[in-house]
Amino acid sequence: MASLKSFASVDRFIAEIASPATLRPAYVLLGDEVFLYDRCRKAVLATLAPEDTRDFCLHDLDLAETSIFEILDRAQTPSLMAPFQVLFVRNLKTLYSRGSKKEEFAAIDTYFRSPNPSALILFVADHLRIPTDLRKMDYQDKERFEKIRETLGDWCGFVELARVDENDAIKWVTTTAESRNIKFDPDAARELVDSLGADMMLIASEFEKLLLYVSAPAAQPLESVIPTEARSAQWRAPRISSEGHPISQEATQITKNRVTLGDVETMVLAAKQRSLYELTDAISAKDRPRALLLLHGLLNASDGGEDAAIGHLYMLARTFRQMLIISEKNVDPRAIWQVLWQGFRMPPFAAEDLIKQARRYKSRRELTRAIRLVARADLELRSSPANKLLVLERLILDLSTEPKPTPYDPTHQFAMEL
Repeated sequence: MASLKSFASVDRFIAEIASPATLRPAYVLLGDEVFLYDRCRKAVLATLAPEDTRDFCLHDLDLAETSIFEILDRAQTPSLMAPFQVLFVRNLKTLYSRGSKKEEFAAIDTYFRSPNPSALILFVADHLRIPTDLRKMDYQDKERFEKIRETLGDWCGFVELARVDENDAIKWVTTTAESRNIKFDPDAARELVDSLGADMMLIASEFEKLLLYVSAPAAQPLESVIPTEARSAQWRAPRISSEGHPISQEATQITKNRVTLGDVETMVLAAKQRSLYELTDAISAKDRPRALLLLHGLLNASDGGEDAAIGHLYMLARTFRQMLIISEKNVDPRAIWQVLWQGFRMPPFAAEDLIKQARRYKSRRELTRAIRLVARADLELRSSPANKLLVLERLILDLSTEPKPTPYDPTHQFAMEL
């Protein structure tokens, strides 16, 4: 992947952590591209946190829950159980909230003037969205980016987790498939990337499914694989297995090892249309029985079942955010691509359906309520509930129910009511 521009920053980071001479005491992972973050994390764990000592050397911390003073103290203190420590620090935006934070940044400067050579701190700035073209970065994100660079740039390396360019995503699909001895047709790769809006996490997930689909044994008539001169003798008597049972002469097992455009249309587009957008359609139509049936179908079709619930919530939140933008901009199918940026677009086949669903919501409040409900369910799932299915079912029921106005909701006649 070194030749792909979108992966260049991550590749440099992976090369640096592989050598003690180039390893820096800390890095900032800038951006919300989950696929690239996952590559960075896996590389760090494989290089610096082997499985036999991972329980003692890996620390996942959150600045919203743990102070920077405690994090730096933990990094400075050598571990008795592991030779090296890795600290992933999320919610970096907390350091740049209201207030000067002079003491916090003074402690950071003090630590990095004499850092622990046996510790690596990785600050995760996933509150930033970095587009493929940095010149198109949102003004607010650009300000946050510059503030982080000004305060941490002297001590930390920066890894930009920007959105992956569509052409790079296509090349990643074809080259990765080739490395696994599977041919991925160029038009199939383009259709996969276009249909998923160049979202690399979705592309990687569907890519794995497609490779399993084409590498699984497929039935082929036995007549087509038996030499012509042997067919008459072969078909005169039934073939017998070593256990004494007759072997069917209708088919033999082969593998295709090639992904075509038809495979993508069958396994990706149809699956998406049947699952996610049908679910949001039932939710927006307030059809609770159908929504629950579709939820169970989605879970049954997932490789991880209930364990894939967080991924489903991510897709639901993403879809409701798309609806919110569509509703606020009041767009039609021809203009939808102008208001939804690259990496945040739905598959082309779903554009009209999503616009229709967005128009079912009467106000912005209903859509923001749906996003809050998804966020609450996400928090519950990450808190290891006793029953994940119950959390998801309750979410779908809440989303499919008309919100009940509270007695204190403001109205246009609020003063008159008083």
